[in-house]
Amino acid sequence: MAVKARPRGMCGSSASRVVFIRASVQRKPQRSNRHWKQDIALLKQLKHNSFRTSLSWARLIPDGVGEVNPQAVSFYNHVIDELLAQGITPFITLFHFDMPMVMQEKGGWENRDVVEAFGRYAQTCFTLFGDRVKHWFTFNEPIVPVEGGYLYDFHYPNVVDFKRAATVAYHTVLAHSTAVRAWRAGRYDGEIGVVLNLTPSYPRSQHPADVQAAHHADLLFNRSFLDPVLKGEYPADLVALLKTYDQLPACQPGDRQLIADGKIDLLGINYYQPRRVKCRDTAVNPQAPFMPEWLFDYYDMPGRKMNPYRGWEIYAPGIYDIITNLRDNYGNPRCFISENGMGVENEQRFVQAGQIHDDYRIDFISEHLKWLHKGISEGCHCLGYHMWTFIDNWSWLNGYKNRYGFVQLDLATQTRTVKKSGEWFAATAEHNGFD
Repeated sequence: MAVKARPRGMCGSSASRVVFIRASVQRKPQRSNRHWKQDIALLKQLKHNSFRTSLSWARLIPDGVGEVNPQAVSFYNHVIDELLAQGITPFITLFHFDMPMVMQEKGGWENRDVVEAFGRYAQTCFTLFGDRVKHWFTFNEPIVPVEGGYLYDFHYPNVVDFKRAATVAYHTVLAHSTAVRAWRAGRYDGEIGVVLNLTPSYPRSQHPADVQAAHHADLLFNRSFLDPVLKGEYPADLVALLKTYDQLPACQPGDRQLIADGKIDLLGINYYQPRRVKCRDTAVNPQAPFMPEWLFDYYDMPGRKMNPYRGWEIYAPGIYDIITNLRDNYGNPRCFISENGMGVENEQRFVQAGQIHDDYRIDFISEHLKWLHKGISEGCHCLGYHMWTFIDNWSWLNGYKNRYGFVQLDLATQTRTVKKSGEWFAATAEHNGFD
């Protein structure tokens, strides 16, 4: 199958040429400060025409509010200017999990004062960098701190409490909308959006109970952020569901209008795996704390294709299902794939003549691009594909255990070596498609 992308209107680029990079800039600052220019040169070598990275609130304004760190401003200015000098468009995310500790000590997103502080931080970023940055994203995967910090105990502050989780999610939407409102008030040139990790919920069968289980999972994990940012309101079904279980967060006058003002220009979609669910086989314990799994059970579909290193199902048609759902149910918004990738452990096994031959990654990308191309051909307003990631990067959960990059990073020497997939993707970008 030949896949040739049509020219699209995102940064003057065509769909398959818009390539994602989130380097470990703020994760290894002492090293990235020495290697960032080399990495940007590699981006250009591999035919990337855009770069998505994040600013760190904790680095830029260490106390959360007040004085700006001039060293951070200088570093970000140098990176942005070099990207532009090399013909690479910066896509900038304001928040990627790293809240200033002083803000977390005040309760993090449970505290509405932090929402207001985030709005001031966003305004500071727009003022400092908005003359050159034209593509802004308020949050990356905002549901992850909700899941990790307040539901499933894999991230600080390690709370397991659904109502507090709902409050954190709600206040995050308010923070997003506060930033969008500030950006629009400033009449900046460009566009603003958000990056959501969308995980399609597939029922085990078409039995009404399984379909209802998938609907509930979709409400909680996808539409709880998707509807506010695209429709400016929450799904009525979600509000009714949380009300039934007494899990609604507290609202204040003006919140409804603030959420309505948070509608975006461009949606970034992170897609890695589907969510397969079924109706519960057993009754819940009514004395136990309410959790999402009161409403469904997870389902392991026989014969599914798995990435054994990450424990995720590989299902390329899911990327098509996401963008066609946006077309059919959300007015076909402007969107792009902001993350998609395959993490593999111990890639040194695949070294041939000094280069990692990661054909499995090439297969993964090409299958997803075929399904993305199908959706675009059917009228979906998807403008590009960004890969996770350009260079092997540090994970919040697993460190450097699983490697995702087009470029191999030797941790001991900091040597960068292009993998086979990097060469393949550069050729794909240069030719605007592949055979």
